[in-house]
Amino acid sequence: MARTKAKVTPVEQWHHSTTWHQQHKNDQTFGQRVADGLAQGMGSWRFIIIQSVIVAGWITLNVVEVVFKPFDPYPFILLNLLFSTQAAYAAPIIMMSQNRAAQRDRYQADADFKTNVESKQEIEQVQKHLSNIEVDKLDKILAIVGDDRLDKVLALLQSPGA
Repeated sequence: MARTKAKVTPVEQWHHSTTWHQQHKNDQTFGQRVADGLAQGMGSWRFIIIQSVIVAGWITLNVVEVVFKPFDPYPFILLNLLFSTQAAYAAPIIMMSQNRAAQRDRYQADADFKTNVESKQEIEQVQKHLSNIEVDKLDKILAIVGDDRLDKVLALLQSPGA
């Protein structure tokens, strides 16, 4: 017995299709996903707290000369070099992520525009359909009332008291 494919309505198709966000995410390369992940991680409280603990530990180990000789004595030149290197790499990664965020916003705006155009067309079709129903209804009323009563109805509508 041959199975026929069930017809999918536009509403069902919309619900089963990928969203603009999923589509944008699927289009990203591995490098773009890594850059976004790094930028998201570097912009978190977790990163700030971990980095603060590491810096505090670094400074403590290099100020207190209890166990061994400091490997980066004050003014912590090696620590400054590490911060400079981190900043040199972080800035372009964050910029790449921001550019992709702007691209994602454009993608969303385009999807919203397409949805709005489709909605407008559907609303116009519904308005035309309702207008046709209204005209048909009026034609039926006029047919029921007949020509002799039509003159009376028109006279009532045109009278100053109406």
